[in-house]
Amino acid sequence: MKAMQLKEVKAVDEDPLELVEISEPDPGPGEVKIKVRTCGVCHTDLHTVEGDLDLPSLPLVPGHEVVGTVEKLGPETGRFEEGDRVGGPWLYSSCGKCKFCKRGMENLCEDPKFTGLHVDGGYEEFMIAKEDFVYPIPENFTDENAAPLLCAGVIGYRSFRLSDVKPGERLGLFGFGASAHIVIQIATALGCEVYVFTRSEEHRQLARELGSAWEGSAKDDPPEKIDSGITFAPAGWVAKEALRVLEKGGTLAINAIHMTPIPELDYELLYYEKNMRSVANVTRRDAREFLKIAEGIEIETEVEVFPLEDANRVLKLLKNSGINGAGVLKV
Repeated sequence: MKAMQLKEVKAVDEDPLELVEISEPDPGPGEVKIKVRTCGVCHTDLHTVEGDLDLPSLPLVPGHEVVGTVEKLGPETGRFEEGDRVGGPWLYSSCGKCKFCKRGMENLCEDPKFTGLHVDGGYEEFMIAKEDFVYPIPENFTDENAAPLLCAGVIGYRSFRLSDVKPGERLGLFGFGASAHIVIQIATALGCEVYVFTRSEEHRQLARELGSAWEGSAKDDPPEKIDSGITFAPAGWVAKEALRVLEKGGTLAINAIHMTPIPELDYELLYYEKNMRSVANVTRRDAREFLKIAEGIEIETEVEVFPLEDANRVLKLLKNSGINGAGVLKV
């Protein structure tokens, strides 16, 4: 089968992924074999191929926003049938035994495995997933439009929850890529006023179309302070700017698996009981809740679709903010 495989960590400008032929995998106990139809391209994939994340082993097939159909069931399965359309997200498995899993915080599991990092992901024709960690895809989404829901959507939803924003309050979104363009739809559906901070005029235009009340750059002053904020950019200085415009008692959620250092802060930026918290991975509960919400409010995902062989080019576009919405590989 075809796969875009990482054999050596390189900058995306050096085309780190190679188109290769590898053997089709076979599912073991509790696993399903998925015939991949589409796979979203995520900032985490960029951090993976460029070596910002510790890679357990190479070679590796990235990709963790996977939509496909169940091709084969392994032993000890029963939730799905062959032919069912499913989605495979970032969290491949959790141990279920550590103190965090027992508290319902499997996103902090002490022995997790992640799709496209510990195991081969969706930049290939067939992949293996744990049956308990895949989800049925709502019928009102195409394969292409469903792919960003599996990471950008789920982690965006968790960030939205952890920002503690309430209906009627102002939410600031810093960066406006795949995740933020989904979050704004959740926020506006709940009656929040959304301010979008981004340098890209194309992204500002998309934000206006999706209901933003104001658009500017991270260094601009919005019309009013924000009650809550979410940063999506992997740049530490953006978090400092977000704190600058955050209202007293507000919460800033940082949606990034890797980020440059946050500059030294004057205490005044944190005073008045402001909260700053990271968002680390997701749980199965997040995925189930978000997919139900996405179906109910009919979230629209803005996608640009590319063939699997163009994965290197898509990663370059992503790094340079050259994709409006989300990039999706069609397998």
